[in-house]
Amino acid sequence: MTSFLIVDDHAVVRRGLHQILRESFRDAKFGDASSAAEALELAGQERWDIALIDLNLKGRDGLSLLEEIKRVYPALPALVLSAYPEEEFAVRCLRLGASGYVTKDSAPDELASAVRKTISGGKYVTAALAEKLAGIVAADVGVAAHESLSNREMQVLQQVASGRSLKQIAVELNLSEKTVATYRARIAEKLQISSNVELTRYALIHKLVQ
Repeated sequence: MTSFLIVDDHAVVRRGLHQILRESFRDAKFGDASSAAEALELAGQERWDIALIDLNLKGRDGLSLLEEIKRVYPALPALVLSAYPEEEFAVRCLRLGASGYVTKDSAPDELASAVRKTISGGKYVTAALAEKLAGIVAADVGVAAHESLSNREMQVLQQVASGRSLKQIAVELNLSEKTVATYRARIAEKLQISSNVELTRYALIHKLVQ
């Protein structure tokens, strides 16, 4: 039996994954979590073969969840399944301990291959991602400015680009407004962008928000 912990805040997506995965893993067992809190609770209740994690979760983003899951349950393989393009988030996820990154528009066969690779202890990367990783290692290609952002700064950037105020972001991320303002200033300095309009445009161009 292959056990899957599926973390996605859309019930229809979770059900769809059940159907897709059962085509390749007929004895599959599923645990569904619609939030980071539910995911952490389920992760500790039993031993899962793999966790499939979406990055866009309500209340807490998938990046911070991935980081905590790998810290608390380092033996649990995590495969990120996201609508965000891999060129913008895959490397960041791998650095946080993910075993692979698959976009939601991937073919079912590719998802099955990624799951098998991950469960067997390997890392799943597409040819395009492998090329990007090779370029980063060889320093043959420039690194986008947002790659220098910390995970928390990336969270704040996404919130700003989604039109939320500092007060709303503070509530969403459980931070003080002053702390959020500090992160906002760091982002502006690193990206060399001052206004929220420009930050939003940057995030849209680089597909950092949906």
